[in-house]
Amino acid sequence: MEHEAKNNPYYSRTDRTKLDVPNQEWRNILSPDLYAISREAATERPFTGKYNEFDQLGEYYCAVCGNHLFRSDAKFSSSCGWPSFFEADKEGVYYKRDTAFGMERVEVLCQRCDSHLGHVFDDGPKPTGLRYCMNSVSLEFVPDSEK
Repeated sequence: MEHEAKNNPYYSRTDRTKLDVPNQEWRNILSPDLYAISREAATERPFTGKYNEFDQLGEYYCAVCGNHLFRSDAKFSSSCGWPSFFEADKEGVYYKRDTAFGMERVEVLCQRCDSHLGHVFDDGPKPTGLRYCMNSVSLEFVPDSEK
């Protein structure tokens, strides 16, 4: 996702200022895949995301705006087909009820740019019992070795 950040004037891993960018502007900045998932709540196909079976140590950021979302030690293997975490950065995400497709779910969005990241379920491991089921396309990983 590094190429995304180069063309994106809103991307920052340090600025937590709330963004209010119209979708038309995001459409001009983001790749078609990232736009579809982050702005239209599409979902990548299961077992296809680059972070699904990935276990390096580091931090996960929003691929749209650079906001911090997850730490790798909260990631676990859920076998659901998408990268899963049991805990999110409380200042990084917020939640919205999602009743699309006749299902009752809780959508997870980036607190800074309002991008769709995935959903959270209550069938995860201890200590939280939560499973944040995220789209790899929505995430950018930075290994500890680069910090």
